[in-house]
Amino acid sequence: MATTHARQREAAARNEAMILETTRALLQADDAGSVEIRDVARAAGVGVGTVYRRFGDKATLLAAVIGADERRLQDALLSGPPPVGPGAPPAERLAAFLDALTRLTEDNLDVLIAVDTASEGRVHVGAYRAWRLHVAHLLGELRPELAEADRGWYADALLGPLDSGLYAFARRDQGLSMDAIAANLRALAAATAAS
Repeated sequence: MATTHARQREAAARNEAMILETTRALLQADDAGSVEIRDVARAAGVGVGTVYRRFGDKATLLAAVIGADERRLQDALLSGPPPVGPGAPPAERLAAFLDALTRLTEDNLDVLIAVDTASEGRVHVGAYRAWRLHVAHLLGELRPELAEADRGWYADALLGPLDSGLYAFARRDQGLSMDAIAANLRALAAATAAS
């Protein structure tokens, strides 16, 4: 009986990996908004029910696609080398984090747009709350006079330009490069920290 359960868990893990890999490939080849769960299931060679049982809905599936990138960044925040990880002064950590999050947004923009379209938005799906907490914590170190609610507000203001819709507008409509956005965010963070 234990062998049967172990095989079922192994098969489920393989299916999950295949579903995520297939979803990422489909998203790179097509507009993320047009990729449907039935397309993913067909391309992955699994039943639609398998995808729904594992992920529940399209928003959760899309969030899982970028989940590995988000986990890597979270791990770097907690135990990676400075300046993203512990050990650097808070202003350096904040700038390095915003650079890293800009890169994550750039690399996953179409998926993030699809997550926002298929759900209540990035604030409710994914790692946004962790990012917000981290930025608010660093702002608290830089400006201890700020009340907790104000630190959260400033954190939202610094993370706002990395919202998928705003980021896409800056990149695609306004012609800003990823490097320009990152530089602007660093300048905004420095000004916020100095106020």
